[in-house]
Amino acid sequence: MLNTKNCPSSEYSLQFLQGMVDRMSVSYHKYGAVADAFPQKVNAIESMHQRLEMYYKTSNTEYLVDAANFLMVEFMHPAVKDAFFKPTDSDGSCGRATYDSNFEGTQKSNKELTNNEWNTLKELC
Repeated sequence: MLNTKNCPSSEYSLQFLQGMVDRMSVSYHKYGAVADAFPQKVNAIESMHQRLEMYYKTSNTEYLVDAANFLMVEFMHPAVKDAFFKPTDSDGSCGRATYDSNFEGTQKSNKELTNNEWNTLKELC
């Protein structure tokens, strides 16, 4: 059960999360258990990259759900030796790649960021 008590519904997508579970269910019946393939037989990170490329080529957001599932699989069965989970705060974050910072990491809040580069990018498309 998801604990959404302290998070406004505008900050997550239940449709996206349900899509992840639905696709994992289909994959289980189609391919078998995740643990039987990852990380020794299938590369989750490369598979995720392939889905992102397909999203950029097709604009089909289903590929984003698939990409998220491959990241979840990597989390569950890491290929990286000695992988671990340690919660971090802002000091441990690499920030977000923003249009304003030429995709460098930033710790600025959403209200501090400008729309200048985004508007320029939209004009080019």
